[in-house]
Amino acid sequence: MAAANGKEAISDGLHKYSIVNTSSVAAMRGTPAMCAYASSKAAILAMTVSTAKDLAPHGIRVNAISPALIGPGMMWTRQNDLHAQSGSPYFATDPDAVAKGKINGVPMKRLGSVEEVIKSVAFLLSDDSSYTTAFNLVVDGGMSGGLR
Repeated sequence: MAAANGKEAISDGLHKYSIVNTSSVAAMRGTPAMCAYASSKAAILAMTVSTAKDLAPHGIRVNAISPALIGPGMMWTRQNDLHAQSGSPYFATDPDAVAKGKINGVPMKRLGSVEEVIKSVAFLLSDDSSYTTAFNLVVDGGMSGGLR
């Protein structure tokens, strides 16, 4: 889809374009009990790099954002419920204990906010990142510790 949209933008010539795909830290870490999710998010990272290389000669930048542990909210609560029910030895059986364990694994010891993710996407879309393409911006409070 990004390539198709990019081809339409190539003929424009008047505007600068930037695409930001949404991936996840799960793509880099291989989160237990989330094989399909982690795999699909890893595919987005590969698509981002390939598309960035295809569209860069046309002045179109393509990047990705990989958030983790964003909340509170419905997705945060649902993920903790599912992990607690998964039977995985990596997660407690109580959703509140799962949540506490995840937050304890974040160096900043807190959840990220939706607003922090939005600001990161805004940076990638802005001219402030005009020489940035094929990049994955990780928004995870330091949890992934430099994994790329």
